[in-house]
Amino acid sequence: MALTLKQLGYFKSLAQQRNFGRAAEAVHVSQPALSVQIRDMEQTLGAPLVERRSRDVVLTPFGRLVLAQAEKVLEEMQVLGEIARWNQGLSGELRLGLIPTIAPYLLPAALAAIRQRDIGLNVQVQEGKTNRLIEDLRAGRLDAAVVALPLEGGEDLISRDLFEDRFLLAGSAARLAALGERRESLRPDQIGPAQLMLLEDGHCLTDQALDVCGRGRGHAQINMGASSLATLSRLVAAGFGLTLLPELALASEGQDLSLRRFSAPEPSRRIALVRRSSSPDDGWFRALADILSDVGETLVAATRRVDAPL
Repeated sequence: MALTLKQLGYFKSLAQQRNFGRAAEAVHVSQPALSVQIRDMEQTLGAPLVERRSRDVVLTPFGRLVLAQAEKVLEEMQVLGEIARWNQGLSGELRLGLIPTIAPYLLPAALAAIRQRDIGLNVQVQEGKTNRLIEDLRAGRLDAAVVALPLEGGEDLISRDLFEDRFLLAGSAARLAALGERRESLRPDQIGPAQLMLLEDGHCLTDQALDVCGRGRGHAQINMGASSLATLSRLVAAGFGLTLLPELALASEGQDLSLRRFSAPEPSRRIALVRRSSSPDDGWFRALADILSDVGETLVAATRRVDAPL
């Protein structure tokens, strides 16, 4: 009996989860069904693939060799499927991921521009933090993702720079006034940690803001409890602290805030579109990047036409 792609997928899940129950849950089958498939694989190949222990499993040396080949086969099958789906360029279905600090501000205009270019394109959008998006991108659950650079361990990914999103100092009028003459030349690393408010752990915007402000993640005085930019901006508007607000969010979140641009060089983040390097590309990736770049550049340029202080 020949091995099946389903069996290879089950075996890969078992190798990742190291537990039959978790592996079965990950591939949406019952544990007995997965166990039967793994035993069938072992019978076909003539040797055990895993050592079964009370709480987990460990790959045998033979199992490690089989896993390496299984991953190659599954990757090639994924590429074949994508070639069939993308055989006409930017058409069919696009599965696009965006991080939460970009999605609500870029998406409305971006989706309108995409549909204007290709009315037949079905765009499936997923919002999530960077780590989750990259995991889904690598697993083939997404075609591309809009994230902020840099990305760690992205050797298997291809990125295209879209636009620069600069940070502004945001707070209540009273908070900014309390800075006195310092607000005219204030640098991000001069913001007192007790005044700084950022998003909760896991948002790449928090890491970028901490880096810009010269702070470590473990700094106890920094409030990192807000779950979204909308929540953060309202807390800051109510006088609870200062924050760094990206230009992309100004139109939606900056209405009740006092804002001031930093002197040059202005702190910023780079926004990029990424895809798997193994994903076939007959022009759809560049076409999508051009659309997103045009939309993003237009949105941030509108904020720069207003003279500082805002």
